[in-house]
Amino acid sequence: MNNVELRHLRYFVAVAEERHFGRAAARLHMAQPPLSQQIRQLESELGLQLLRRTTRRVELTAAGEAYLIRARQIIAAVSSAAGEAQRVAAGLQGRLVIGCVGSATYSLLPQLVRTLRDELPDVEVSVQGEMLAPDQVGALLDGRIDLGLLRPPVDEDSLRLEVLRADRLIVALPDGHRLAARARLRLKELAGEDFVIHAGGGRSVMHDTVVARCREAGFEPRVRHEVAETSTLVTFVAAGLGIAVVPAPVAELMVPGVTYRPLVGKATVDLAAATRADDEAPHLQRALAVVTAQTRP
Repeated sequence: MNNVELRHLRYFVAVAEERHFGRAAARLHMAQPPLSQQIRQLESELGLQLLRRTTRRVELTAAGEAYLIRARQIIAAVSSAAGEAQRVAAGLQGRLVIGCVGSATYSLLPQLVRTLRDELPDVEVSVQGEMLAPDQVGALLDGRIDLGLLRPPVDEDSLRLEVLRADRLIVALPDGHRLAARARLRLKELAGEDFVIHAGGGRSVMHDTVVARCREAGFEPRVRHEVAETSTLVTFVAAGLGIAVVPAPVAELMVPGVTYRPLVGKATVDLAAATRADDEAPHLQRALAVVTAQTRP
């Protein structure tokens, strides 16, 4: 069978289904003599008689009946593989793993996943939420995620970043806190308050952002609790363990017992999409287009 090609299978199936060389040749848009020659070559390669020829029609031998089943399966599999390859090349099929910082996990991510499901139904999407930016960088580099939604800066040349939007910073306060009655707050008014903050030591961009902003306002934040997850941070605020400076989308987490107040000024923190610089997967590019459209002001 070393010389049996896919065209031989197609020729055989046509003859077997038409039970007639003339009709099969017309169906294949070829002359009858070359078709008869190709079928004889197939039988010679197999060392089997597949067809029993009469003056009026063609009948399948028992071996031909069995071979027809397998030939159809092979042709269908090849066709399916070609279709799948075409869909992958067009970015309509594939697998995408998304990492996401806490604030975007609760605001951007739900709608994003729904949109991806609607627009790219054959792209398998999985999500790892509540990932701090440094963790996402590591996961991108070792291939555990394909797309990171994180807070820059990212000092890694092998990654590509696209800033999606700038989120305003707001203050999360326990209900009943003395500052909760204010419509807006100045950052310097938070001096002396207990802070709940994301993990430090280079593990969180938000930690460094909040500390830097407080220092710019003239004070060192009194950090009482450091946490890894945004949901935990907001829960600690609700429990009265401190206040927190967070990106505005965190308010969509809707934890009872927390009041949010805007800050005076234009303090913001960027949200960016990060991918491997050499990853040109078509389905990833389509997903990026969806992310960009969803976060466009």
